[in-house]
Amino acid sequence: MNYSTTVVGLDVHKKTIVASVLPAGSEVVTERTTIENNPAALAKLVKKIGVRGSVEFVYEAGPCGYETHRQISGLGHPCFVIAPALTPVRPGDHVKTDSRDADKLARYHRAGELTVIRVPTCEEEAARDLPRAREDAMIDRLRSRHRLSRFLLRQGRIFQDAKRAWTTKHKEWLRTQKFEWPALTQTFEAGMRAVDDADARMESLDRQLEDLSLQDPYRTPVKFLRCLRGIDTLSALTLVVEAQDFKRFEGARAFMSYTGAVGREHSSGERTRRGSITKAGNAHIRRILIESAWSYRRGGLSAAVKKRREGCPPDVILIARKAEVRLHRKFARMVAQNKPPQVAVTAVARELAGFIWSIARHFPTAATA
Repeated sequence: MNYSTTVVGLDVHKKTIVASVLPAGSEVVTERTTIENNPAALAKLVKKIGVRGSVEFVYEAGPCGYETHRQISGLGHPCFVIAPALTPVRPGDHVKTDSRDADKLARYHRAGELTVIRVPTCEEEAARDLPRAREDAMIDRLRSRHRLSRFLLRQGRIFQDAKRAWTTKHKEWLRTQKFEWPALTQTFEAGMRAVDDADARMESLDRQLEDLSLQDPYRTPVKFLRCLRGIDTLSALTLVVEAQDFKRFEGARAFMSYTGAVGREHSSGERTRRGSITKAGNAHIRRILIESAWSYRRGGLSAAVKKRREGCPPDVILIARKAEVRLHRKFARMVAQNKPPQVAVTAVARELAGFIWSIARHFPTAATA
C-alpha cells in the first residue's frame, strides 16, 4: 500500500465523471465531485487536485474508451485503467451508485487489489477497430441473408441446392425471381439491396485489411502466424492487433487465460469441480482460435499452407509443424473417447493459443512494442 500518494477514483460515463479523492495518509475518501465529461472540465479537475502533490488516477475500462487516460497522462499524472470483470465485489454489497463505485476504485487501487490493463496507443486502437468493423459487417451480412431467405421461404421459393446457398449459382437464381404483387416485388428488391450492400462492404473491408497486413509493424507477425494451419491473413492480423504486445504475457498459459479458453474450476476441500471454459478473455481472439481449430480435424498439409511457409524462419516452421501433429492427434484422441466435436475443438483451440504465443516470441522487437 502506498499512503504517500493521493488516489482519485473516477467513475466515467458519457456525460459525467464522478471523482472520489482518497488523500495521502488517509483510509477514508474525503472529497467527491461530479463534473461534465469534456476535456476542459477534466483538465480543471486534474489541475486542482494535482497541486496537492503526488496523485494517481484510476478508472474502469468501458464504452468511453481511453481518452480520459490519454488526457490525464498528457497532463503529467499517472492514470491506470483497470479490468471491470476483475474488480472485487463484496457478497453482501447490494447498493451500487456512481459515488460508491468511485470510492471503491480509489480504496482498492491503493490496496493493490485491481488488475491494470494495457492501454493501446492510438495507432494500435485504430488498427484493432478495422477487423472489428469487418466482424460487424459479417454479422450484418448474415442477418440480411437470413431475412431474404425467410422471406423467400414464406413465398414457397426454395433453392434446390440448399447445401450450397449464396454461391454464384444461387445468386443467379435469386435474380430470376418474379412476384405477382408489387408489394412483394418491392420487399424482395429491398432485401436484395441489403445483401448486395453488405457484400460490397465486406469486399471493401477485406481489401483494406489486406493492405494493412502488408504494412509495418504487422507484415512480419502476420507472415509468421500464417505458417499455422487454419490461420490466414485476416485471422493472423486479428490476433496481432487484438493481443497488441505478446511480450506482456509471461508464458503460454497466461495467453491462454487471456483468450478465455481455459476451464472453470470451483474446488473446495476434498471436492474438485471443473466446468466449461471461462469466456472471460478476449472474445475476438477466442473466435479466431475456435474457427482455426476446426482445420485440425484432418491430417496432412495443403499446398496453400506450404506456400505460406516459404521464406519464414526454420524455428517458426518447426513450431507450426509441431502444432499440426500434436493438435490433430489431440482432436482424434478426444473424438475416439466419445467427446463431442465441439469439446475437442475447444481443447485444440486452447493449445493452439500456446503455439501462437511460441511463434510470437520470434516476432521482431519493433513488431511487439
